[in-house]
Amino acid sequence: MTWQAWFTLGVLAVVLGLLIRGRVSAAVAVFGGNIALLAAGVIDTEQALAGFSNPAPLTVAALYVVAAGVQKTGALTPLLHGALGRDGGVRRPLARLSIPAAGASAFLNNTPIVAMLIPEVQSWAERRRVSVSKLLMPLSFAVVLGGLISVIGTSTNLVVSGLMVDAGLGPMGFFEIGKVGLPVAIVGIALMVSISAWVLPARRSVAQEMAEQARSFYLELLVQPGGPVDGATVEAAGLRDLQGVFLTSVDRGDTVIAPVRPETVLRGGNRLRFAGQAAKVLDLQGRKGLESAESEHVESLSDPSVRYFEAVVGSKSPLVGRTLKEAGFRSEYQAAVVAIHRDGGLIDAKLGQVRLRLGDTLILLSDPGFKERWGDREDFLLIAPMTATPPAPVSTAKAWVAIAILAAVIVLATLDLVPILVGALVGAMLMVAFGVLTATEARRSIDLEVIVIIAAAFGLASAMENTGLAADAASGIVSVFGGWGERGALLGIVLATVVLTEMITNNAAALLMFPIGLSLAAGTGLSPVGVAMAIAISASASFLTPIGYQTNTMVYGPGGYRFSDYWRLGLPLTVLVVATTVVLVPIIWP
Repeated sequence: MTWQAWFTLGVLAVVLGLLIRGRVSAAVAVFGGNIALLAAGVIDTEQALAGFSNPAPLTVAALYVVAAGVQKTGALTPLLHGALGRDGGVRRPLARLSIPAAGASAFLNNTPIVAMLIPEVQSWAERRRVSVSKLLMPLSFAVVLGGLISVIGTSTNLVVSGLMVDAGLGPMGFFEIGKVGLPVAIVGIALMVSISAWVLPARRSVAQEMAEQARSFYLELLVQPGGPVDGATVEAAGLRDLQGVFLTSVDRGDTVIAPVRPETVLRGGNRLRFAGQAAKVLDLQGRKGLESAESEHVESLSDPSVRYFEAVVGSKSPLVGRTLKEAGFRSEYQAAVVAIHRDGGLIDAKLGQVRLRLGDTLILLSDPGFKERWGDREDFLLIAPMTATPPAPVSTAKAWVAIAILAAVIVLATLDLVPILVGALVGAMLMVAFGVLTATEARRSIDLEVIVIIAAAFGLASAMENTGLAADAASGIVSVFGGWGERGALLGIVLATVVLTEMITNNAAALLMFPIGLSLAAGTGLSPVGVAMAIAISASASFLTPIGYQTNTMVYGPGGYRFSDYWRLGLPLTVLVVATTVVLVPIIWP
């Protein structure tokens, strides 16, 4: 290999290492690799910036806006609300849930679909005494499968479509990927409905874990006038970093402070409300400067000034790798973490010193407005109120406008009357023009990190092709799998993509595997279009880990899953998807 090929291989190794470790933003890692290749002269300026002028990133950005409009208006409510029905058991409710969820995912971003359904599934499972772990993982997998039906089903499909245009293959037709994706979705959902109840263990949800392991109570104490606590801040009084006990509110008589900041000054006569495990709450009664409120007794949780929330830490959260104390959590988020759920159970440790990881579920105490403040930020992948019965979703008066705009985008693109980019941009503009979204809401709905990853990774793909690295990788795959013929070579590219997408983002996996796939097609009798479709499908088919796909992470904590649980259902589903893809692709694109 030339020095350019070795240099490209080294850059790719560093980028992959950073993406796998998750210590820096994925966009920074991919864009940094692109710049390194440009500085070394492996790619020129046009190649380094080609992704920013490609239709794929702009189309993805526009579709984020369209999906946000549909989500905001509650237009999905009639389709998804009550999908589980009134039956007990698992199979029938799971079938009724998976089919509309997968259908909606074919045209919309799957993250809001899962976010909408998690509280409803939890409530339904609680009422029917069914383990929620039997339902939430299949829900995530169903929306992943639904994304394989159309070109706008996932951003990965649009990325591959953009790469196909650059390679002179023409864009992906609206339902072209569905020729394989629809059969894959059908057999995949059928498999899940058949075996989920059997292979998935009955795990306790986060709420059940809290109820069973950390039964909570409230206790109100008064600050003694003139005592050691009078005039001190919460932090100085030693009331901030208590283990298993949390100061939830301070009642000054004319106002209630909730949640409480470390710098809040306590005054004589202030009424302090604590929550925590019964024995530890009662231990507070012996603290100097605090006395029991005579008219109050230990009581069950019922404070109207605070609410409990589940908040899942996502890959883009600034909390990953930091402790609550380092992040200044209470001050930054105006909330107190009362429990951390990880790998199927609550962490038994001093919470302020626990280093947070991707997929951790935080149980928060905050005011009722917490979700409105942080729901559209990247700090949390999911925020769900912990209530016995979630509020019924409401469809607003503008739901029909959002649905009409989405339908127009789909019809125009399906009939090839306008390019999907044009339809998506016009649809996004109409969402703002008709007042479905404000300009600020439209801007916030766009995931800029995904856009940068898509655009910057085009440069990495160009470097692999220019230096012959893609051809060498394709030759390696053929040498290992070529003995099984063309389908064996296709199996090799599909398996490599599946493994890669579990370690890094699905978009980056597709972008890196695409030039290898083209080289493979050129050296065999496989259709380059068919190989491109196979890469798009296998890059989205992430079922083996909770961190391989965003919706898998969202259900990790709420479902009470352990990391290894994903293999129980994900492995047979992955085998089925891979086998179906390898069999059908050469038949449909000979």
